[in-house]
Amino acid sequence: MAITSDEPRADKPARRISELPGPRGLPLLGNALQIERERLHRQVEQWAHEYGEMYRFRIASREFVVISNPATVAGVLRDRPDGFQRGAKLNAAARSLGFNGLFTVNGDEWRRHRPMVLRGLDPTHIKAFHPTLVRVTERFANRWRRAAEAAQPIDLQADLMRYTVDVTAGLAFGTDINTIESDEEVIQTHLDKLLPALAKRVLSPLPRWLTRRDPAVAEGLAAVHEAVSGFIAAARRRLADEPGLREQPRNLIEAMVAERDRPGSDLSDEDLSGNMLTMLLAGEDTTANTLAWMIWLLHRHPEAAQRAAEEVHRVLGAEAHPTHEQLAQLDFVEACAHETMRLKPVAPLLIQEAVRDTVVDGVEVPAGTPVMCLMRPGAVSAANFADPQAFRPERWLAGDGPGRAAGSAKRVAMPFGAGPRTCPGRYLALSEIKMVAAMLLRHFDIVDVAGPGGMEVQERLAFTMSPVGLKMRLRARS
Repeated sequence: MAITSDEPRADKPARRISELPGPRGLPLLGNALQIERERLHRQVEQWAHEYGEMYRFRIASREFVVISNPATVAGVLRDRPDGFQRGAKLNAAARSLGFNGLFTVNGDEWRRHRPMVLRGLDPTHIKAFHPTLVRVTERFANRWRRAAEAAQPIDLQADLMRYTVDVTAGLAFGTDINTIESDEEVIQTHLDKLLPALAKRVLSPLPRWLTRRDPAVAEGLAAVHEAVSGFIAAARRRLADEPGLREQPRNLIEAMVAERDRPGSDLSDEDLSGNMLTMLLAGEDTTANTLAWMIWLLHRHPEAAQRAAEEVHRVLGAEAHPTHEQLAQLDFVEACAHETMRLKPVAPLLIQEAVRDTVVDGVEVPAGTPVMCLMRPGAVSAANFADPQAFRPERWLAGDGPGRAAGSAKRVAMPFGAGPRTCPGRYLALSEIKMVAAMLLRHFDIVDVAGPGGMEVQERLAFTMSPVGLKMRLRARS
């Protein structure tokens, strides 16, 4: 059992971090030269295989404690925000890029932001948003239908990111930006530069003042901040035109602007723009990458794709797209999503920083120590799942393996985290995933999904984990 209390167990004295095993490093640099930033997750998973469920490594002066046992990981994640928090380096990097929103802030600042963000992403708002979700999905289906008729390959992640940006902007900002029907440069081309820049700043062994300024990142940041400022200005105009919205806002940005403009509010314009930018980044990247991995896995497992398609046709009947109530009936489609997140977690590692001196699984962890939680090793272990490397969505349904107790499987995989800082966008993410999957399986046959040159698809970590270069070919059903 993971221990994250201030006291070691009475029957066994706590060990020091220096007693943990780990890879040998170099003076000053530590293990920095052994790590490729875009494959960091694979390296630390390999070290977990070599050194066990708890080990250490060092990048320059920063020594990391790495844990991969699901119970230990869950213990750390549930001890937030008082025992563990987002790292100081992540917080500083996010502030330097201007998106110090709910994802990166800590302590009282996090407590102040979270209720408003939760209100904008709760199941009631997701249900009210469903007609807009259907409209965006229909546009998306038309885009893919045109590509299918022209026998054109689809840049899978780029297209999925158009979809998720449009959905996020609609739900959070009440704005129809419609990147799906635009072939011009769109906002996600700028967003795509920001998460890699964040990862680089967080993991770099060099102080920020020694790193070279990237003009492309500066340009992307300026463009995104300009767009967010426009969303905020539009929300202020709506609140001025309809004062009743201040008490009953229709979306997240109206709620935050109303709170910001309230006399005595402790929110700032920086809080507003930081949370809006966080919503765009988190809403775009994580869901789009999960969908890309899921579509790739369904293509590789036609029997699962066929079962999912049969469920979609049975549940939808004559409907072209699922109603909100029908989404809840797509059990096997949702099982495919959970199995995808188990095998290909878009957040394969989470770095937390100890707020106070504590003990993690019998090891003394001083305040300020970064603890890297590995999310995949436990989820692909035979100790927790039968045939763990296989794509078997049925394991998430009642009566099959660990999935017969859904809570047990989710406590191991934890795709949305655990504890008070569980991802607030999980309801929206699952709705988007099931909507796109239902649209695809209802209206198209998947002809091919492959990486560059037909090679095995590679994983790339740029804060989130994505497949590299997936292209998809579709055939429209009559």
